[in-house]
Amino acid sequence: MAAGSPTSSSIYIASPEGDTGKSTIALGTLHLLAATGGRVGVFRPISRAAAGERDYILDLLMEHDSADLSYEDCIGVTYEQVHSDPEATLAEIVDRFHAVEEQCDSVLVIGSDFTDVASPSELSFNARIAANLGTPMVLALKAADRTPDEVLALAELCLAEVRGAHAQAAALIANRCAPDLLAEVKSTLETTGLPAWALPEDPVLVAPTMNELMAALDGELYSGDPELLDREAMSVMVGGMTAEHILERLTDGVAVITPADRSDVLLALVTANAAQGFPKLSGIIMNGGIKPHPMISSLVEGLKPALPIITCEQGTYETARTAALARGRVGVESVRKIDAALTLMEEHVDSESLLEKLRLSAPTVVTPQMFEYQLISRAKSDRKRIVLPEGDDDRVLRAAGRLLRRGVADLTLLGDVDDVRSRAQELGVDLDAAEVIDPTTSDLLERFADSYAELRKHKGMDVARALQVVRDVSYFGTMMVHEGIVDGMVSGAKHTTAHTIRPAFEIIKTLEGVSTVSSVFFMCLADRVLAYGDCAIVPDPTAEQLADIAISSAATAEQFGIETRVALLSYSTGESGSGADVDKVRTATELVRDRAPELLVEGPIQYDAAVEPSVAQSKMPDSKVAGQATVLVFPDLNTGNNTYKAVQRSANAVAIGPVLQGLRKPINDLSRGALVSDIVNTVAITAIQAQAL
Repeated sequence: MAAGSPTSSSIYIASPEGDTGKSTIALGTLHLLAATGGRVGVFRPISRAAAGERDYILDLLMEHDSADLSYEDCIGVTYEQVHSDPEATLAEIVDRFHAVEEQCDSVLVIGSDFTDVASPSELSFNARIAANLGTPMVLALKAADRTPDEVLALAELCLAEVRGAHAQAAALIANRCAPDLLAEVKSTLETTGLPAWALPEDPVLVAPTMNELMAALDGELYSGDPELLDREAMSVMVGGMTAEHILERLTDGVAVITPADRSDVLLALVTANAAQGFPKLSGIIMNGGIKPHPMISSLVEGLKPALPIITCEQGTYETARTAALARGRVGVESVRKIDAALTLMEEHVDSESLLEKLRLSAPTVVTPQMFEYQLISRAKSDRKRIVLPEGDDDRVLRAAGRLLRRGVADLTLLGDVDDVRSRAQELGVDLDAAEVIDPTTSDLLERFADSYAELRKHKGMDVARALQVVRDVSYFGTMMVHEGIVDGMVSGAKHTTAHTIRPAFEIIKTLEGVSTVSSVFFMCLADRVLAYGDCAIVPDPTAEQLADIAISSAATAEQFGIETRVALLSYSTGESGSGADVDKVRTATELVRDRAPELLVEGPIQYDAAVEPSVAQSKMPDSKVAGQATVLVFPDLNTGNNTYKAVQRSANAVAIGPVLQGLRKPINDLSRGALVSDIVNTVAITAIQAQAL
């Protein structure tokens, strides 16, 4: 950026028509802004929602922003207000935007949708808003069913309207392009003199879920797993022919429409969906307002199919017409669509060029979104192979799908191969890029048994017993790490911490100079990230173990970009207190200073004196750590575990971890209550740890 060039704190995304996939571009841009740091807010100048309803695009984007703003704060005006008095509403939009801007480091403004809001065109009105906000515009253009020249003509028309409203266009993004025209569309748009990118059409983004089809048909769930209603229907087929011909035409993700009295078709579809070698359906739609014969109903119930079967009142033609016209939308719960949108933007838009063109100012705070984005970005930069032993857990499968789609890591999942892949298909998770291994039948068993027996021979282990031990998923996964077949392991969604880390103690062992395996949690607060150790492993550490934990925690924090200032916590600060617990912390602090003199460390110190400058000023005014500590080491597990959970819940912090440290190779444990996002973050962390080896 040239010296003295102006900076902007906002981006305005607008389009000249509907169905451009603008929410895809907005979501990717929002994640890009979050990665630059600071509090990133969202503003919707004109809400699309009717009275009493919520704007689903705004809801979606607010899930991914990093500003503490209410839904009402982020809305300018409604369509009805614009229709009644465009000029008055323009002034209100500007006022409400500046109220948001004052609370944020940057703001993503998402323009209105094409519904003829104002004359002469909605794009012109959005450009007027952008001009009044002083916000550069990114124009989203629909390329579906258009030639590159037609996309260019549309862009030139839009740019003329933007200039006519005295707004500034900063970039062009053509969405929904035919994959074979991507390069040509991009180069053609660049003749405008603006940076331009092209995104391919992704069928997942436009496909409705079974839930959305059910809503469009005003239907209800007859049987099946309600969770599978979130799977996209990639196509719709009317099952009007005989069962064998329907089976010949099945494809993965198809929703089949059939009258409920076609018992042969219903049973054939349910059976085929459960059978190996057949595509996995997204669902069955029984139309006509009738239910299956009671005997057929009993038979289906006895088969217990997870496949969603819904019923609706419409006839075959109306059902097929409604289903064909239904379009999927990227909503808050659309995890697969969100991942697809982010992947498209990451793969096809040069983020550095876009940010430079927009000339955004650089905030200094670190938000949870920024930290998580950086984790994913760093893991992708040097992909590692991670083993997930719990391939029979739906959360692990969903996380695997997200990790593979975004290219975060290469994955190996453990479990019965047919069961794992079959359940993944049911969930709509693409595991084609993953390796799936059954530890009970793998060719690696004898090799692992020999190796494990050798490692544990001092404990009386022999090959016959070792062969039974390494069939366990945790031991098998750990042996894969030990043998260098994979770079790290993440487990614990279904197993205890002990089950996950005991094999690591036996097989991987600790780093040279480290005798204590411990953990940290990354506590992502609104404006910074702290490392808490140890909150998961060592119940009552000795002074020597506490010193180990402090040094390991500092190393882990540094590895993840946190400037290290270490505070060893106690109930007293400095020399003010005495007693065995305080003395333990005091001794540990001196051990850290002896073993790692380069570290900035303070202890014993109370939590408030460690993190709050005003308290530090009165209690330890000359300390280089007090008031600005980033690595907080707790005196015991009871204190650490309770504190991290209290901060997580009371301060609405994002807790990422536990991240195990002190092992020679990365093994990480999950909470049994882990969310899909927790698993994704932990895999990214494990991959980054592996990059350092």
